Amino acid sequence: MIEKNYTITSDEGLHARPASRLVQVVSPFTSEVKLEFKDKQVNMKSIMGVMSLGISKGKEIKIVADGKDEERLMAAVDELIVGEGLGV
Repeated sequence: MIEKNYTITSDEGLHARPASRLVQVVSPFTSEVKLEFKDKQVNMKSIMGVMSLGISKGKEIKIVADGKDEERLMAAVDELIVGEGLGV
């Protein structure tokens, strides 16, 4: 299991477009991946789940991956979040 925390820096937070990109990035992997925010945990492969959290700028999230390809999954998530300026 791998866990990583991020602080969202995008002015729009995790609105529809970045949430959709996150779901697209993690969906091909076989590992389970959860997004945690304010004591709630959702399946990160679910756009409705991610959107339901209403994550805005400055908020801290935790991503937890567990499975055979968890390291590659987290590398892809990190590349998207940090590489595209969504968070640090």
